[in-house]
Amino acid sequence: MAEIIRMPRLSDTMEEGNIVGWLKKVGDPVSPGDILAEVETDKATMELESFNEGFLLHIGVPEGPIAVEGVIAIIGDKDEDISGLLEQVKAEKAAGPTKAEAPAAAAATPAAAAPQPAAPAPTPKAAPVMAATATHSTDRVKISPVARKMAKDAGLDIWSIAGSGDQGRIVKRDVEAAIANGGSSARASSNGGAATSVTQLAQSATVDENVYGDKPISQMRKVIARRLGESKFSAPHFYLTIEIHMDRMMEARKAINEDAPVRISYNDLVVKASAAALRKHPEINASWMGDKLSYHKDINIGVAVAIDEGLMVPVIRNADLKSLTAIKTEIKYLAGKAKERKISPDEMSGNTFTISNLGMFDIDEFTAIINPPDACILAVGSIVQKPVVRDGEIVVGHVMKVTLSCDHRIVDGAKGAAFLQTLKGLMENPVKIMV
Repeated sequence: MAEIIRMPRLSDTMEEGNIVGWLKKVGDPVSPGDILAEVETDKATMELESFNEGFLLHIGVPEGPIAVEGVIAIIGDKDEDISGLLEQVKAEKAAGPTKAEAPAAAAATPAAAAPQPAAPAPTPKAAPVMAATATHSTDRVKISPVARKMAKDAGLDIWSIAGSGDQGRIVKRDVEAAIANGGSSARASSNGGAATSVTQLAQSATVDENVYGDKPISQMRKVIARRLGESKFSAPHFYLTIEIHMDRMMEARKAINEDAPVRISYNDLVVKASAAALRKHPEINASWMGDKLSYHKDINIGVAVAIDEGLMVPVIRNADLKSLTAIKTEIKYLAGKAKERKISPDEMSGNTFTISNLGMFDIDEFTAIINPPDACILAVGSIVQKPVVRDGEIVVGHVMKVTLSCDHRIVDGAKGAAFLQTLKGLMENPVKIMV
């Protein structure tokens, strides 16, 4: 018998998903393990796998947002009568906003995939890109989620790009090559001069029109707004700033990197020192759970990574037990996955403390919003040269400011200050974090 397929909860914070595109069409046979569609969640773009055997009889939302548990498809026997199930789906839509809200007609073009407020008609400059896409609305291009987004951001017609992946699938390197070649690569296509018009538009434009105007909010940005808003206005924040003299740390890093298999960054050293300090101050490695406080035995440090859509926070588990080389390797690996939107929800969960570093952008000092469920987040600034007093004399030193944002429900000022004093001692005497 036919079965309704609903949008699963693909991460612990997911409330709705965004259908990026279907890899199956109505009438196609489906087997367990087949990929039905690509779904953008609040944390990553993921492939939706089928657990059913049969034929795809109905697509509820061809493209666009849909709530968790909303109807996305119906799978059953070939030519099976699903009129009863379609009536059920129709009734669910009429019942309220808890089910799928995007009508099937909304998938004609990517621009119609998400509900838009009333606005003036789009400018003519956008028309060639939309027209090229609409020309092939009944066909499917095999393309990875990352490549699809890159092509969309660059204003490229994906039908003009040659795929070098499995079975001609377009991957990241293909889009990069197309951008380098002025907007297209040698792909046989029936869209006539559409690709050429896109290229000519890109070459003739002096201003990137794609930057301006109203744009739908991504699932990630929605969750960032909700979670950080809840954190800022429910957790009473206070801030503690301390200066750390970095001269010894700079010497230690130079010595480490002379023989290290991978180059250690200052951020890696901050992660290692913070983990060591947290072991000495377990009251900082805690979470507010509403009716209780949880003090965590494991020290799992989230490291904020900036991507185009916002921030992702990969988690380095048991950071206090890992070497600097292991921390560096893991951060690099997870940050790379985060930037390609391939990181899994498990790799971004379980944090007990978070570090946000803007020092590479020459930011001397800033405050960060606590990343729930952590009690604190450490904001790390840049290393600057300035006059310092050493042994009664004024000399040129290297100083870095860090600011600890604390949830006052869990951490009091004295506890936060004690943690920073320990962190400062470890950073100024780096041999202590090697033990």
